[in-house]
Amino acid sequence: MLDRRRFIKNSSALAFGGMLLPNQLKSLLGRTSAQPVGVQLFTAMSIIDKDLNGTLQKIASIGYQELESAFSMKGGYYGLKPKEFADLAKSFGLSWKSHHVLGAPFKMPAGGAGGGQFAKTAIPKLPPMKTLLTDHQQLVDEAAEGGVEYLVCASTPIKTLDEIKTSMEVLQKTGEACKKAGIVFAYHNHSAEFEKVEGQIPYDLFTSQISSDILKFELDLAWVIKAGINPVDLFKKHPGRFPLWHVKDLSKGTNIPVEIGTGYLDFKPIFENASTSGMKHFFVEQDGAPSPLENITTSFNNLKKIIG
Repeated sequence: MLDRRRFIKNSSALAFGGMLLPNQLKSLLGRTSAQPVGVQLFTAMSIIDKDLNGTLQKIASIGYQELESAFSMKGGYYGLKPKEFADLAKSFGLSWKSHHVLGAPFKMPAGGAGGGQFAKTAIPKLPPMKTLLTDHQQLVDEAAEGGVEYLVCASTPIKTLDEIKTSMEVLQKTGEACKKAGIVFAYHNHSAEFEKVEGQIPYDLFTSQISSDILKFELDLAWVIKAGINPVDLFKKHPGRFPLWHVKDLSKGTNIPVEIGTGYLDFKPIFENASTSGMKHFFVEQDGAPSPLENITTSFNNLKKIIG
């Protein structure tokens, strides 16, 4: 039997809980579960095709729980079919949440992927790959086969208004196909999307001309900050439209991707506004990482200290 003091204490707690709005109570309860930390496998591009199992095992041992896949020198999904890769990831306790594909038409820029923003790093020449221009339905079907929740356009040409128009048409039709398949379609930015092209800002065109039920966004925090934009301002301008983030740091002066916590980005205020953004998953990424497994270990440990 409860003693009188414990009874009063428990009754007060229940009464307080009843006074909370459902969302407030949900928020408090949600704090008991830590946000899983994911990693973008492009970070491990230099090693993953040489030892897929070993790389995934190490990623899991560091403490990462979620994966976002990208390009593979073996083609497909690191040489596997979508379901095979999903099962392999699961065997290591990893959840495959998202996959990157190329927009259309796509031309590899000088210096490698990413719009040449880390041209000093060694990015290998990629094999021919399917793009959303000609293969969007197949890429959507493969994502569905693998059970991923998100399909992300990693990059698309935006140097001219004609390129932007073509890219938007491709994003629209891919988003419609994803919606039918029950997959969320998103666009991943670099810094170029925030630079004027013939008087227009590509990112503004994407957000205004394509509806939010067709296109969400994966915000690369580093590249948007490099462009001079505060991520929190974007969250407030487009609340709920950023279910995915790329969390990467940049070195001061050179803006080369480095381990989280060793660059100049301040992540705390960004994470404090995660609910406004609509963030569901985030992935640590370091483009052209010189020692991928060591680098993502440092990033994981530092990120845990930064965001608790």
